Amino acid sequence: MDSLFTTASHDRLRDEVRRFAETEVRPHVPEMERYRSVQYKLSRLIAEQGWIGVTIGPEYGGMGLGHLAKSIIIEELSRVSGAMGAMVQASQLGVAKILHFGSAEQQHQWLPEISAGRCLPTIAVTEPESGGHVLGMTATARREGDEYVLNGHKVFVGNSHVGDLHGVVARTGEGSRGLSAFLVEPDRPGFSLGEHQESMGLHGFSYGELVFDECRIPAENRLGDEGQGLAVAYSSSILYGRPNLTAVALGIHRALVEETVAFAERQYRYGQPLSQLPTVQQKLGQMQSQLMTAQLTAYHAAHLLDNAMPCDAELINAKLVNVEYALDSARTAMEVHAAHGLGTDSPVERYLRDAHHIFAPAGTSDIQRLRLAETALGTSRTPWSERLASRLGVFPRSG
Repeated sequence: MDSLFTTASHDRLRDEVRRFAETEVRPHVPEMERYRSVQYKLSRLIAEQGWIGVTIGPEYGGMGLGHLAKSIIIEELSRVSGAMGAMVQASQLGVAKILHFGSAEQQHQWLPEISAGRCLPTIAVTEPESGGHVLGMTATARREGDEYVLNGHKVFVGNSHVGDLHGVVARTGEGSRGLSAFLVEPDRPGFSLGEHQESMGLHGFSYGELVFDECRIPAENRLGDEGQGLAVAYSSSILYGRPNLTAVALGIHRALVEETVAFAERQYRYGQPLSQLPTVQQKLGQMQSQLMTAQLTAYHAAHLLDNAMPCDAELINAKLVNVEYALDSARTAMEVHAAHGLGTDSPVERYLRDAHHIFAPAGTSDIQRLRLAETALGTSRTPWSERLASRLGVFPRSG
């Protein structure tokens, strides 16, 4: 199935990331689960591999390999650690705003730093009171001479506590044209971080609160024109956020299948391995089918994106299918493991918790279904993958 969309270069990249994940990431998983602390050093080590720049062109020091390669990187890291897969997906989500809306100066300043692993970018849109309702945000940015002054809070910001460059959407006016986007370095006066909060899963990953209290930034830190903040938020979410989260879910799903098969083969009941019992085989078959279908939707959507083809609906569907199937397989895995899966030292217990964290970002499954209903009814707007086609670039298949 891989060969429909992947090439030998994709296979080599997968092998490279998998080796790294097994040798450099997996040994840290028990510590991450025990202490639930932000993994600063490990995040930096992963960034230094150059993978955050996978969709950045070689002219900026990036890999220039495209979105399918990006999906493979995130998937392989998530197979070992959903937290570190989430760290990479959040950083690569932060790349989108600069690639699509950054000025030439901003691109020359930041893209080489990101490609080299010296900068972990973020995007900050969600607020405590508005949630996924972007137009309900109340954080403001007022113009004062050659500066903007930011006030407000952003929450659930991926890589909040390890990020070096926050892409912040704030209100500069009224209505849908009253949002603008800005690049904010964390050493700006008036910027602070909320206390890191422990969570159900993704231990080691930070997705916390950014606080702006009369935070001043130069006007040249604005991304695009005033009023383009909604476009920055929506396009980043659809073109990067959904496929990135899809890849995290796919990696967790793959780990669930592998771990459950291994458990069923080594655990004996009635004088034979669990894997030989027809009822268990039914469950393993269901998990394998869902994994194959999920991978197909993920790779197909990324392939279309790599070729600058309209694919918003495919990206939305890939996120829906991968999250729902990963959660479904997590439940099936727990059924096969029974009491063995309940301990905190059980891998499937971690995978189940981590999978739940991929449900809400970039829209819950209900939101994805609403967007797909618009596609079916012919009422959806021009796809972002079509609007920004000239900025997406085409990533050719290579051997």
